[in-house]
Amino acid sequence: MTTTTAPDASPAALRAPALSPSRASDFMRCPLLFRFRVVDRLPEPPASAAARGTLVHAVLERLYDAPRGERSREAAEALLPVEWDRLVEAEPRYATLFDEGGDAAGTTPAAWLGRARRLVGTYFTLEDPNRLEPAARELRVETPLDDGPVLRGIVDRLDVAPDGALRVVDYKTGRAPGPGFEASALFQMRFYGLVLWRERGELPRMLQLLYLGDGQVLRAEPGERELEATETKVRALWSAIQDAARTGDWRPRRSRLCGWCAHQALCPEFGGTPPVIPPGALRERLGVDERAPGPSTAEPADGPAVGAVRA
Repeated sequence: MTTTTAPDASPAALRAPALSPSRASDFMRCPLLFRFRVVDRLPEPPASAAARGTLVHAVLERLYDAPRGERSREAAEALLPVEWDRLVEAEPRYATLFDEGGDAAGTTPAAWLGRARRLVGTYFTLEDPNRLEPAARELRVETPLDDGPVLRGIVDRLDVAPDGALRVVDYKTGRAPGPGFEASALFQMRFYGLVLWRERGELPRMLQLLYLGDGQVLRAEPGERELEATETKVRALWSAIQDAARTGDWRPRRSRLCGWCAHQALCPEFGGTPPVIPPGALRERLGVDERAPGPSTAEPADGPAVGAVRA
């Protein structure tokens, strides 16, 4: 998958602690999960649904390599095996998904690919790619926060209207959240909107989520006050992350999502013990000095973790 890097990315910024919307969401969901992914950097086996999402994103990115008039559903479907081979070559772990003839849920490769084909087909019910000419695809964006981390992310697609207005587009292979549950998805998009605003000095006019799982579209038109509130929330979140690093209070938070977590064997909620944090990891990845030697404070939650920030 190709990416475009923001032109002002500096070596110093690349070394600074960074925060993406995905990792921010991890911390709000479960501080211990954030620690495992960001500080310990524990490996995770490939997940079938996530791999399918990566494949569909790759197909929709490559589709726009074709000239207008040739971006058909058939052309997109023909890209599926090509992009899958490319992904397996780049990430050999994907090849293990179907070692037993099916994924963890018993889905065969043919059925799995059929689901990806339906998701691609749904895209064509939401947009006509022949009428669009994206300014960027898989765009790497970043901006430093004063006294905070570098905010970093990858925007699936950036459209620029003739009048210069920006539209940020994100593809989701799941289903749209129900009424009243849009906050988490919109946080990600406002995060991107904030980064683009700080990076380019221009407020995005539209944030758009395309849900290929059920053909729904979620749109938001951010204002300055809204994105300033997002920045305030991100600062509070970063403060909570650093508090957890200083105190060792990476408290797990049990939820229905625990069933999909790859780290249950190390989680106190399931009788496990987190590993010792690698030397230097807190300084390198979060900009926090090492704690004095002692046991990790990752006990089952009977209340919010230190500095917890909710979605």
